[in-house]
Amino acid sequence: MKTSVYGMARTAEQAEIILQELRQAGFTNNDISALLPDKRGTMDFAHEHNTKAPEGATAGGITGMGLGAAVGWLTGIGALAIPGAGPFIAAGPIMAALSGAAVGTAAGGLVGGLVGMGMPEFEARRYDAKIREGNILISVHAESGKLKDVAKDVLKRNNADDVSTASEARAP
Repeated sequence: MKTSVYGMARTAEQAEIILQELRQAGFTNNDISALLPDKRGTMDFAHEHNTKAPEGATAGGITGMGLGAAVGWLTGIGALAIPGAGPFIAAGPIMAALSGAAVGTAAGGLVGGLVGMGMPEFEARRYDAKIREGNILISVHAESGKLKDVAKDVLKRNNADDVSTASEARAP
């Protein structure tokens, strides 16, 4: 069964160490996601088709936050404006999930997007509150129980908060 392992990093430095260790443990850029509030003070990212400008600007902003090298190798870095929740930076598969229809309305918000990915609602609400406080959500896709245990170990060894697992949502 496919599972996601979730945990919260309190600082950019802690998140960077966790992301580097996950990469060293063999997880790919398609297995790992990061979600953090965009505290750069600007919302003028215009998403234009056929350009990498938003991703480049976001990657530059992440570098300024101290997460550059660790997050730079993840796929799909971008800025999101989630109705009712505010501006976020997402990297990895979570970017596609949260930019989809699940958060297209204010009712969906960040909690709706996380629940849509398979996370239990009570955990999604807890993570939503912590992300709004400035913490960084790290999500790791694990194809097997062994990989799930490796991801949990990396998160716990690096003092991540609220480490949990959830079965991933399946497409109909």
